[in-house]
Amino acid sequence: MIVSTTCLKQSAAKLNRMSEAAPRSPRRAPVERQRDPERTKAQLLEAAKAEFGAKGYAAARVSEIAAKAGVNKQLISYYFGGKEGLYNALTATMYGDYVAVADHEKPFAEVVRFFARSGVRDHDLAKLFLWENLTDGAPDAIGVEGQREFLQRQVEYVRARQAAGDFPADLDPAFLLVIFMAASSAALALPRIVRAVSGQDPQSAEFAEAYGEQLARLVGHLADPGKR
Repeated sequence: MIVSTTCLKQSAAKLNRMSEAAPRSPRRAPVERQRDPERTKAQLLEAAKAEFGAKGYAAARVSEIAAKAGVNKQLISYYFGGKEGLYNALTATMYGDYVAVADHEKPFAEVVRFFARSGVRDHDLAKLFLWENLTDGAPDAIGVEGQREFLQRQVEYVRARQAAGDFPADLDPAFLLVIFMAASSAALALPRIVRAVSGQDPQSAEFAEAYGEQLARLVGHLADPGKR
């Protein structure tokens, strides 16, 4: 069967007109977004916590995060604007939870106990916090502003507890905060030492409970006698 060139051209032109006339459907979101966007975002945040906690920001890969979450990596850009946006969303949640714990009416011992235990119970978040400090000054350092704001609010809390008599007036609230933050990070920063001196697994719930209690007792001994 022979088809003329003229017929072919006419058919092509007709198809082009039909294509132009048909309304373009809007760009559709991936199936994951249509099903349950909040669930997908939660999965990405949880996977990001594990990846950033294990490797730090610079070495973390969005492809690994997406694979852990079981979704297309394009969703990271869609929901969070990319790797940095995902990291900022994750740390904003972390800092928000920590700030909420340090209510000015809550005794310093209780907050110290909480931080000591949470550092063991959620290793990924605690490691992320350490990574931010270990990479301080690096060209690709991230989380500086968020951490600074969080720490300034923590100093305000410690100063309020000093006024309430949780520790004497001759102790500097900022330095005291550094001391107890370092102490709370011991299980992650010094696991060999913890294991050697205590005989306990620094990642265990038993250690978290016992260590948190000891730090709380130490804070209790600092209480200003004149305000007890």
